[in-house]
Amino acid sequence: MALSYADAIAYLYPRLTQIKFGLETTRALLADLGDPHLVVPVVHVGGTNGKGSVTTLVAGALRASGWRTGTYTSPHLVSFRERIAVDGMPIGEAAVAMWTGRLRPAADRLGATFFETTTAIAFADLAARGAEIAVVEVGLGGRLDSTNVVRPLASVVTKIEMDHQKYLGDTLEAIAREKAWIAKPGAPFVVGERRPELVEVLRREAGDAVRALAPESGADVRVVPPDAEYEGPLALLGGHQRRNAAVALAVLEALPPPWRPTGAAICAGFAAATLPGRLERRGKWLFDVAHNPDGVAALARAVGELDLPRPVHALVSILGDKAWPEMLVQLDRVVDRGILTVTPSAEGRRWDLEWLRRWLKDPNRPPAHAAWQLVPEFDEALRRVQDGAGTVVATGSFHTVGDVMAAVGLSPF
Repeated sequence: MALSYADAIAYLYPRLTQIKFGLETTRALLADLGDPHLVVPVVHVGGTNGKGSVTTLVAGALRASGWRTGTYTSPHLVSFRERIAVDGMPIGEAAVAMWTGRLRPAADRLGATFFETTTAIAFADLAARGAEIAVVEVGLGGRLDSTNVVRPLASVVTKIEMDHQKYLGDTLEAIAREKAWIAKPGAPFVVGERRPELVEVLRREAGDAVRALAPESGADVRVVPPDAEYEGPLALLGGHQRRNAAVALAVLEALPPPWRPTGAAICAGFAAATLPGRLERRGKWLFDVAHNPDGVAALARAVGELDLPRPVHALVSILGDKAWPEMLVQLDRVVDRGILTVTPSAEGRRWDLEWLRRWLKDPNRPPAHAAWQLVPEFDEALRRVQDGAGTVVATGSFHTVGDVMAAVGLSPF
């Protein structure tokens, strides 16, 4: 019996808790489908923060050039379908059901994870819908991430920050080493990282990655100047997006003909490109998926720069493995009131509520600018945070933004 969309999601989602590094399973799933990842030319986007923005900007410029452009991103906010799109149109429910049913026997036999299976679905759908080029975002790390089966036209590491230390290492250098291994022979490797010591790690590891596949080759490393910021029109809000746009511009300029867009196409694409959940204003809501200290620092700077109706309230839910004390201190500087809660989709990875209770009462914590409350029940937190607010910032994770959007009836499409 053919699967429904609901059946497919019910099959895929329980595999979300599995994380398995390595490319063998993904390659086997793709081989079962005829290797669709080798059909569509790819731009491969890695890094700690800025991946989604750079992916969106690169894809926007390619679309403005007339190319039928696919994207594969993660995670989603509200619907699984957001992850896979062609010219901005998400994968259809029928296609998700069909590809899941097609892959299920192989996925069961191989013990494939959610991301391995989803990556195979993505490449199959992009090829089936006639994408002429695709911009593919790394899921986690780089070296052993499922997307690293591609042979890209160009690859990029946006920047390096502390995140996912459990899997990538507990130093910036260790994280950089993992991310650099998306470099491939014959493809420019663009580096958006600014710190010289990390640039050198990325340069060295990229060379090792290329030589592992082609011993006589060297990496074509292209470092974006540390002071480079895009000065043209941008739809994306926030000063940090100027840097992301400069990195995206370097990627586009590194593409070989005929893929390299004209300056006019780049300008048009950047001026039109938007990304749900990244400093996205919807009425009195401001959504941002910042989920590590660097991301929250960028959000805090933007809140300080934007002319937002006051008072500014924040609804915050952060996953338990993140550096939330530092994140909360940064948010406190720019909001007037904060509600800490647990969003429904993050229940299994929620932060330590008892620690939060102690932290809020701790007389030795940094003096607070905002009035903070812990309201674990999500619906009650959602109601309270809106009371008297001029602006409500929803942040802390993709889960937070997605659950709030769903609860207030907003779609990311």
